[in-house]
Amino acid sequence: MIRYKYVLGCLVALLGLLVTSPLADAQEPNNAQEPNKPMVFEGTVGGWRIIEEGQPPVMIHATAEDMKRFREANPHARPGQVQAASTANDLTYHGGIGGIGVETAPKVFLVLWGSQWNNNDPSGEAGILESFYQGVGGSSWANSVTQYCQGVPSGTVFCNGSGAPAANPAGIFAAVWADNASPAPSRPRQSQLAAEAVRAAQHFGNITAGSNASVQYVIATATGNNSRGFGTQYCAYHSATSSAVGNVAYTNLPYITDAGANCGANFNSLGPKAGITIVGGHEMAETMTDQFPNGGWLDSGGAENGDKCAWISAGQGAAADITLSTGTFPVQSLWSNAFNSGSGGCVLSYP
Repeated sequence: MIRYKYVLGCLVALLGLLVTSPLADAQEPNNAQEPNKPMVFEGTVGGWRIIEEGQPPVMIHATAEDMKRFREANPHARPGQVQAASTANDLTYHGGIGGIGVETAPKVFLVLWGSQWNNNDPSGEAGILESFYQGVGGSSWANSVTQYCQGVPSGTVFCNGSGAPAANPAGIFAAVWADNASPAPSRPRQSQLAAEAVRAAQHFGNITAGSNASVQYVIATATGNNSRGFGTQYCAYHSATSSAVGNVAYTNLPYITDAGANCGANFNSLGPKAGITIVGGHEMAETMTDQFPNGGWLDSGGAENGDKCAWISAGQGAAADITLSTGTFPVQSLWSNAFNSGSGGCVLSYP
């Protein structure tokens, strides 16, 4: 009996490591999100999910409808209201993965995956994304990421000059690759998206762990070519995969306008294409502050800086247009621990 308990305890501990290690090959069939199964809210909506067995967890961007239902069921979870003077809602540092928690020299690479893009972009999403990424670096909107850092103890709330901060340089956009010689899978799985991110790293010459340590790859799929669960379970997600070129951070960015209002069309009267940059910006900022999930900055419920401020229609942090050197784009607000004298809240500019 003693030996049985010892073996059982070891198995439980091993399973715990597999689930909590962000880049582990997670094998938890009971936690995998089935494509048509309603999302279960566990303290937050959005954030950490296992959606494919054998793959690391992803950080999902909740749909507008899921966020509306979550806030109706949890009246306290309304970041559009100014927060009480407490750090209970704040993001804290989770120790990093291999010492990396944030992007200290961020670069965004956009990948238009699959021949399905050829002469087939009815909403002009490729051009909108490229213009947004070209202009967003150095903006006051993205600047809130700079209050978060790495190289500090787990549980840190305010860096106060310690560690190495996330950066917000002009010229964050590095390049775009139209990988359109052959079709992408009709309904790409997470493992296939991860493999495309590794191919992108190799294409762009980022073939070492160091060259991928502050880089994110946005894998955008064409209209009608989206992964299962898009528009009903999530609008996008970001994750990371281990590979021969190091840990690679990537975003699954489906063709956002295919989901209509559930992923931002006409949200807050910002236009039928509003979701393209609301969602694209959400994922970019989350990766900048949680490079390899979930080793960066998250709250006690597992939400990142974008999750906490998603789909706010009124009050502090409501989604709005911002003007960049490349045009005017709709965005959501981002969570700032420093807002309101350290009380925390959602902001459209920082400081």
